[in-house]
Amino acid sequence: MRFQVPQFIEVEDKIFGPLTFKQFIYIAGGVGICVILFTFLPKFFALLLSAPIVALAGSLAFYKVNGKPFASLLEAFLKYEFSEKLYVWKKQDKTPVHTEMKREASEVYIPKLSSSKLKDLSWSLDVQDNQNPVTQEETKI
Repeated sequence: MRFQVPQFIEVEDKIFGPLTFKQFIYIAGGVGICVILFTFLPKFFALLLSAPIVALAGSLAFYKVNGKPFASLLEAFLKYEFSEKLYVWKKQDKTPVHTEMKREASEVYIPKLSSSKLKDLSWSLDVQDNQNPVTQEETKI
């Protein structure tokens, strides 16, 4: 049996001409509110109030920020603004800690390795590796 796999599932369907259902709802809502404003208010006040509504409806329908719709950006902004914020700051007196650390450092024993001993150790490790190299043939046996 062959099954048809849906493709382009991330693209919304164009239902109302070139508009998707969400875009149509945003535009229709903005136009509806503007019509109500123009019927009940004087034209000057209706024009002042309808300009931001038209801009908001247009941006909700068509504007994208970083590939995301403007509606998700607006939703995130409103959640941030109306959620509780907790600011914690507690001032504490600072005590000098460095004096205690000096005592601890002097009590800890650190062995000293001179440069000649270090050279001897590195030379002996290098020579032992070069005198007894392990080949692949020996590891197979």
